Amino acid sequence: MKLIIKTILFWVLITSTAAFAELAKVNGFDIEYEMAGSGKHTILLEAGGSAGLSDWDPIYNSLTKYAKVIRYSRIGNGGSSQIKKNYSSEQYATEALLLLKALKIDEPVVYVAHSYGASIARVFAASYPDKIKALMLIEPASEHDVDIMRKIDLPRAEKEIAAIKRDDMKNGMSNQYLDFWSKRPLPDYPQIADIPVTVIASVKKYENPSVLFFTDKGREMWGELHTNWANAFPQGEIVLTTKSYHYPQNDEPEMVNAQIQKLLKRTH
Repeated sequence: MKLIIKTILFWVLITSTAAFAELAKVNGFDIEYEMAGSGKHTILLEAGGSAGLSDWDPIYNSLTKYAKVIRYSRIGNGGSSQIKKNYSSEQYATEALLLLKALKIDEPVVYVAHSYGASIARVFAASYPDKIKALMLIEPASEHDVDIMRKIDLPRAEKEIAAIKRDDMKNGMSNQYLDFWSKRPLPDYPQIADIPVTVIASVKKYENPSVLFFTDKGREMWGELHTNWANAFPQGEIVLTTKSYHYPQNDEPEMVNAQIQKLLKRTH
């Protein structure tokens, strides 16, 4: 009975999300999106790797109470066109711009991104400075993640990194991570303009860390990495949380909501 109830609730959630989603054409592909709310700011939500617009379910409705909010599923994810292609973050950033054009969004957006989506948002901010007025990265994936592991224990790190890479490639071409493994030197995006920037990063410790990255030392270095990155910007702020792991918008929606409102107040 419990299993049946859970199944029903799952499909109710899926269909309720899909009921409000629409499709826009970008480069000949269907892009699933949802747009609601109003206000002087427009927020663009960028989901994490392999995630669709449902990545933002815990906070989406609350955001629409004080801003126009757009969430969408990248090509290959959610209800968007399902294709297999080696997309780079640069290509995804270009398609985010094309989506905004298709939706007739002319004003600069406040870009809020989670995990791998942060890579796309960073590229977008650096490539289209006139289209963005503030940036928030939530548990942002970083090309420097593997360096953290190498600094802790190089021999063990090489084995673990190789295993992670194999997992990424096991289904053929990766739509999220392939450009991570090939970019050298690692980019820090210094060309991002002087705009308000907030980074939310988790330093919560794992009881049984599966890889070096999740050890206490790895968590400490992760926090330092994003603290230094955020503080390099004149209007940068860092928020370190010990109450959630990789999904603060799920575990601490009130905190994330409050930080977004704070970012909007800093945005002109």
